[in-house]
Amino acid sequence: MLDNISYANPDFFWLLLLLPLAIAWYIFKRKEETAALKIATIKSFRHKSLLPKLKPGLFVLRLLALSAIIVAMAGPQTEDISTRTKTTRGIDIVMAIDVSSSMLARDLKPNRLSALKEVAADFIKKRPNDRIGLVAYAGEGYTKTPITTDKNIVLNSLQEITYGQLEDGTAIGMGLSISVNRLKESKAISKIIILLTDGVNNSVSLNHKLLRPCGRI
Repeated sequence: MLDNISYANPDFFWLLLLLPLAIAWYIFKRKEETAALKIATIKSFRHKSLLPKLKPGLFVLRLLALSAIIVAMAGPQTEDISTRTKTTRGIDIVMAIDVSSSMLARDLKPNRLSALKEVAADFIKKRPNDRIGLVAYAGEGYTKTPITTDKNIVLNSLQEITYGQLEDGTAIGMGLSISVNRLKESKAISKIIILLTDGVNNSVSLNHKLLRPCGRI
């Protein structure tokens, strides 16, 4: 708990050096006030006052009050760890996932799409500082998850991607164009599209300009 406390004016702590001087002065004055007195009898002092016994306690309270004032003058400040912002140089990544019928081939167990999702999930878990988005495509495509730092959302969305949600085909250019649009407004220094597919473009509805090299995003 004390690790999260800082002080705006720590120089005021030098005033704490006055406390030992105050204690020395009090001890010196107390010795003068309690000088020995010789008397013949103590009958007249049977009913003693409590004030002399309370004086040391009052002095201690004064010291504690003075210490509290000095600490307050130093300006203690607390910092909530949960509100700290961690600055990182992450990468914006869009993963374009092929969900065409060819991804149901069983040359990988249980099929290509399931194997792809396992590899993609492992990759996402290893990128804690990057923002990731998902695009699903077949004969057409759509944004499954916008670019986000919330890996739980991305992983859950990845598991929801299945065959049959889109018109069949392999429109690679469609997947790439949607991915480029997702990164267009990104202010990250590095932006990457990861194309996950097992085939070649076979969608006759695409214009060839979608397949030309995009260069730097």
